[in-house]
Amino acid sequence: MSAGVKEIAESEFQAEVLESAEPVVVDFWAPWCGPCRMVGPEIEKLAARTDGVKFVKVNVDESREVAVRYGVMSIPTIAKFESGTLVSQVVGARSADALGREFGLV
Repeated sequence: MSAGVKEIAESEFQAEVLESAEPVVVDFWAPWCGPCRMVGPEIEKLAARTDGVKFVKVNVDESREVAVRYGVMSIPTIAKFESGTLVSQVVGARSADALGREFGLV
């Protein structure tokens, strides 16, 4: 099973996401964001039951350049990267099941 959701810093984004051999789901969030706190446990649930996909969290307050680079205007934004490329993105809180369907993980 997956190792859960790892919080990464801006300095780790290249190695953890863009250079990852497996697909990566990125939760762009901030501690002050209510909907982000609601979607966090849903992403943890999805991570726990999804093999072959890495899950990470990026705090947009601490990693502004990454958020700007990928057009994150509202949070939570959940994005899926494959081979270093952004392939899909959703804005707003979703259930684990809805996220799984959105990203083709179920």
